[in-house]
Amino acid sequence: MPKHVDPEARRRLVVDALFRVVVRDGLQRTSLRAVAAEADLNIGSLRHYFASQHDLMHFAMQSMLDRVTDRLLEHVERIGDLSGRPRPEQLRLAVDLLAELLPLDERRRAEVGVFMDFNAAARSNPAIRDLSRKTAEGTRRLVRGALTRLDAAGALRPHLDLTLETERLTSLLDGLAFSAVLHPEVLAPPTCVDVLARHLDDLSSRGGAP
Repeated sequence: MPKHVDPEARRRLVVDALFRVVVRDGLQRTSLRAVAAEADLNIGSLRHYFASQHDLMHFAMQSMLDRVTDRLLEHVERIGDLSGRPRPEQLRLAVDLLAELLPLDERRRAEVGVFMDFNAAARSNPAIRDLSRKTAEGTRRLVRGALTRLDAAGALRPHLDLTLETERLTSLLDGLAFSAVLHPEVLAPPTCVDVLARHLDDLSSRGGAP
């Protein structure tokens, strides 16, 4: 009897292989043939699930977005309501959440590196441009949500322009992620966290006071 193959399991296998190839070789050197070899599949099997490299890239980027989004939602659920917590704890929880977007360990470093390659490719590749935009919009929603919850809990200075502060904080996160991936010997993970924590502390209602 023919062997039963779970299509979704096979797709996840291929996507994981794609991520490994991109992290190791860069997006420009990633091809269907390279991904097939990494996944220990023949090229014909790969084309059964993805008709073109564009299809593969689109599915892979969407899969990564879903993976990161699920992790962030779980993190938000664990935090719960910030009201009634001491201000330092409110800020620490917000730092922990936003730090999920920074390359602080091997997993997140790989994710940020792949995102950087995908976003650079999206400038000239309409097949993944929409997902690049969704990534940018999703980051802003996360940052705006974190700031809104801090503001509602009384952890931020009154009358802040949260729209402007969302852009400032998003730009800070993007810059830290970019620099830490390109130059980890210059910008270490603990420094990334310290910079993020200082920025949120500067937005807090009492500055560095307990």
